Amino acid sequence: MDMNHIYFINGLAYAGKSTMVRLLAERHDGIACEENYHDALLSELDPAVFPCLTYTRDLTDWHDFVRRSPEAYEAWIRGVTKECEILELRLLEDLSTQGKKVFVDTNISVETLKRIASPQHVLIMLADPAISVRRFFDRPDREKQFLYRLLLEEPNPQMALDNFRECLMRINSQENYHAFANAGFPVILRDEQRSIEETLHLVERIFRLPESGPRSSRT
Repeated sequence: MDMNHIYFINGLAYAGKSTMVRLLAERHDGIACEENYHDALLSELDPAVFPCLTYTRDLTDWHDFVRRSPEAYEAWIRGVTKECEILELRLLEDLSTQGKKVFVDTNISVETLKRIASPQHVLIMLADPAISVRRFFDRPDREKQFLYRLLLEEPNPQMALDNFRECLMRINSQENYHAFANAGFPVILRDEQRSIEETLHLVERIFRLPESGPRSSRT
């Protein structure tokens, strides 16, 4: 696989990864591999090989999804991440031949990225773990709002919300935060006082890309 034109962004939730991937592709005539882009392969997956990814595909009652314990949720997320890496590498094999820059909101582990990518092509974006959990449902994403509605439909909505926030805390933990921060790649921390445009310029400098024109939007 030719990795010279592939740029990876990993990190925690609510750090701006998807926004940066989308803007980079727009500004640099590239391909955006946004969050869950591997879903393009979901329908063909064998549950025996990809049990975590097919769990949601084959789920009949989504209330079961939000009722899981934090331990079960954490184990599932870790499994999903490993399975996503397999699919991402498969998709990127094809995308790397198209002659365009590819910007990836990735699940590929930092260990694998150290083996396959140049350090100048990997960025870690982090938000305070407490913010990542507290503001998870503030986004207008259809998936997140769907989960929020499911939680409100539970017999005890507050208990259901508290349990799900504990699930999120397992993933957006201080331990995971420090693991990303100390992975050896450049890091950008979310700053509410910094505009989206300013963040984009920081990312472009890290990736050694030409800085694109100004825009007034805020993070």
